[in-house]
Amino acid sequence: MQNKNKTVIRTMDLLNLFLTHTKLTVNDMIRLSGIPKSSVHRMLGSLADMGLLTRDQDGQYSLGLLFLQFGNLVAERLDIRHVALTDMQRLRDETDEAVHLAVRDGDSSMYIEKLDTDHPVRLFTKIGRRAPLYAGASSRILLAFMPEEERENYLSEVEPEAIGIGTIVSKSKLRELLAISRTTGYSFSRSELENYTAELSAPIFDHTGQMTAGISIAGPEGRFGEDRLPELIGKVRQAAYEISLKLGYRKQVL
Repeated sequence: MQNKNKTVIRTMDLLNLFLTHTKLTVNDMIRLSGIPKSSVHRMLGSLADMGLLTRDQDGQYSLGLLFLQFGNLVAERLDIRHVALTDMQRLRDETDEAVHLAVRDGDSSMYIEKLDTDHPVRLFTKIGRRAPLYAGASSRILLAFMPEEERENYLSEVEPEAIGIGTIVSKSKLRELLAISRTTGYSFSRSELENYTAELSAPIFDHTGQMTAGISIAGPEGRFGEDRLPELIGKVRQAAYEISLKLGYRKQVL
């Protein structure tokens, strides 16, 4: 049993080399892994036979297409609501505010999960609620991290309308806020969808580095004062980052 475990560990050591190298020769793998030459040759034969590695005409090895198949299956089977739940619960408990998970649906955002707070004064929202991409922190964070061409197409066509007393209806102001969000990694709104409420959101990225959702906290505007905002921003961004890591995201936190 010990020999089998050792072989598996050594095999993973070889495969892990390809996390930072596109192609490697046999000698490269021997040098980088420290595994004996005879063992490397034996493992490479098995990995190539299984389709986990492929060898080109120059004798260099790279990851096989089987990894692409497995990677796509993992990505397809990840339920972001399930993946995010633990971090959403922790964020709710740390901030004592309602927590939402939102995704883009066409020109709207939609809450696909929500955790309520026990606070006696709280915001009443529900799963399935939609909002235009220009209004509210959850919507605007999705808009901010959309591909640039899609974002500009949307902004050129949309005509923002007031929903709450704080809704941003100026396109120039909207573009300014979107640029700030892309720099700071969060979006904040006051009274944009409902008067006297506030929302703070951060983007969630998947294994490809693309934004896939947004996580937010929301509640009465009075609980989002300037003295409390820095702490709340840090907690929301950290929750978004932790969820992103679980989805395979590997860039450094902003």
